Amino acid sequence: MENTPYPYRSSVLSDRSHAKIISVSTLNHLTREVLETALPALWVGGEISNLTRAGSGHMYFTLKDAQAQVRCTMWRNRAQLLPFRPENGMRVEAWALATLYEARGDYQLNVETLRQAGAGDLLEAFHKLKDKLSAEGLLDPARHRPLPAFPTGIGIVTSPAAAALHDVLATLRRRAPGLPVVLYPAAVQGIAAPQQLRAALECAGRRAKKDRIDLILLVRGGGSLEDLWAFNDEALARAIAASPLPVVSGVGHETDFTIADFVADLRAPTPTSAAELASAAYFSAHAALGTHARHLHQAIARHLQTLAQRTDRCALRLVHPHERLRRASAELARHAQRLQQAMAAQLAHNAHHLTQFTLRLSARRPTLTAQQTRLDNLGQRLRHAAHTHLATQQHKLDALTASLQHLGPHAVLARGYSITRDANGNILRSVTPSRPGETIEIQLADGNLDATIDNVHRSAKLPSRARIQPIKPP
Repeated sequence: MENTPYPYRSSVLSDRSHAKIISVSTLNHLTREVLETALPALWVGGEISNLTRAGSGHMYFTLKDAQAQVRCTMWRNRAQLLPFRPENGMRVEAWALATLYEARGDYQLNVETLRQAGAGDLLEAFHKLKDKLSAEGLLDPARHRPLPAFPTGIGIVTSPAAAALHDVLATLRRRAPGLPVVLYPAAVQGIAAPQQLRAALECAGRRAKKDRIDLILLVRGGGSLEDLWAFNDEALARAIAASPLPVVSGVGHETDFTIADFVADLRAPTPTSAAELASAAYFSAHAALGTHARHLHQAIARHLQTLAQRTDRCALRLVHPHERLRRASAELARHAQRLQQAMAAQLAHNAHHLTQFTLRLSARRPTLTAQQTRLDNLGQRLRHAAHTHLATQQHKLDALTASLQHLGPHAVLARGYSITRDANGNILRSVTPSRPGETIEIQLADGNLDATIDNVHRSAKLPSRARIQPIKPP
């Protein structure tokens, strides 16, 4: 108990009265570390149920069998790489890491990849060959040779058209640009692939001194179990074991395992990792820095995954906008109905009062016969007086009209005068507000002229004269 790596266990068991009290978050954090440390990633088979695809792209589901079930989470960057669409009721095999979602204290699996159950024949052949080679000692870690710390040259066995070759070359150029590289081409998929891979591997061993290489990289990109089956060939495994040079296997992705990986002197998770392992000694200082950076990245990724999971759970509790609109529409309909009922009641009330007032007014209507007679007489007198007054005023108006015709603007304009207005229709009585370039209108007796002011001449004694240029019609 004294050597336990967990700081709170011994104190809690030794003396309860003086035991250190920890928070729930600390307890969950310690539990997650214990799970992830004690239980490595592994394949778990079962049936998918309660599948949920969040808007963020993450997948949440339950993996179950006849006796038990476990919650699973698959992040978007992993889910989008699946070659098939998972559905409820589908039997799958999940490569996952057991962990604890600290915020809720839920035990779950973080799924890295999924494959459909049904590749059993190939897996059975894989395990039989693995057991056979293991019994012969070819998989014994003790026979694995160490890699040269500073290789003088690297041989690469892969297809010239493979993306893995470009990844390896790019990594070596970045990490060890002066390191010689020799390519031994071979097909990496298909019926002829195992034989070509063996031939290329044997050629690299024979030409090792001539080509000045002391390390071989056997690489290929990721794919399905069938795509990688060439690297599960027994003859190829024996050729790797018999190679005079150490062999680094970098086949597939991190979750892909082949017989070549177990027989090789070193297994790299990816082709890029194989190149990094081959050039590790050239950048040992950078390797330490890369380790810290990787740990930081993993911590950030876990934190982001936790936040993403919280976001997804919060999103499930949010009310959809369509539901909000439906509720608002229902509330609006209720208010509209109440308004109509209130308006109908008010109109009925007003109609009742109007009827009462009409009856009361009819009951109090006076007799108007005498007043009507007097009003008729006064109307006749008023019409006679108005006719007389209108005749008199008409006579005066005719006399004034005759006088005005002699003094009217048109009569003045007919004698040679004109009226000048600015662009706003205001009559110009002085040259003071006028500016060159402004448009003016000149009214004559028989029509109007549109003109533009070129110059303005001011005089103290005489009215200002403006030189006017008529505007040409467009």
